[in-house]
Amino acid sequence: MRKIFIYTLLLAAALVLFAGCSNEKTTSPENKSDSSNTPAASSNSSDDSNDVAKKDEAAQAITDPHNVAVMVNKQFSLPENYEPTDLVYPNVRFTFKEKIEKRKMRKEAAEALEKMFAGAEKDGVYLAGVSAYRSHKTQTAVFNRYVKKDGEEKAKTYSAIPGHSEHETGLAIDVSGSDGRCAAEDCFAGTKEAEWLAKHAPEYGFIIRYPEGKESITGYKYEPWHIRYVGTDIAKNIAERNITLEEYFNAVPVSK
Repeated sequence: MRKIFIYTLLLAAALVLFAGCSNEKTTSPENKSDSSNTPAASSNSSDDSNDVAKKDEAAQAITDPHNVAVMVNKQFSLPENYEPTDLVYPNVRFTFKEKIEKRKMRKEAAEALEKMFAGAEKDGVYLAGVSAYRSHKTQTAVFNRYVKKDGEEKAKTYSAIPGHSEHETGLAIDVSGSDGRCAAEDCFAGTKEAEWLAKHAPEYGFIIRYPEGKESITGYKYEPWHIRYVGTDIAKNIAERNITLEEYFNAVPVSK
């Protein structure tokens, strides 16, 4: 009887061990489920790839003079002898009547400008162009004139070295009220025209290129009259985030 009792105990123990092994096997699908999280890792990898692609796209936009989002500042310059091939005369009011160089803009920007001026008029705001495109030769003359007037160091706070001017892209324009008062001057700030531009320009693809309080980033003093066409998507993004083009492309700070 003693032997039978011992054998019975051993058999019971064996059954317990077998049951435990069975339970361990039932958890394996969960382990497989855990390992199935691998696609999540690949998803992260996909996100990383997308980020890299976006950075590459941004880098190309920054350096491609034909891209409307091209970066032109104290760090990034236009190619030597660059001249836009699609310059046109936008059908808007200017502070002068002559059809001369500084009245031109690239076609896409010119069309957006026409829509913006029309939109402003619906709100009872009458804008006028002051200075748009400048050739490299013209920018050289303008910059040298300012250097002669104020010295190079001060001139660089409000005027660009030739090749580094947004006006040479055909995508930028200085704007004033239709009466031409305070054209490209500090007193333009606070006018109804300046306030309208700050609020509505992004709707048409333009940004205030040198906003107040961002001088250390853009390298230039506040210019509420200087608007730059970058396309509606980028313009609205920049406005919503209250940033500069440099910050949008993560290309800061500029060298003064």
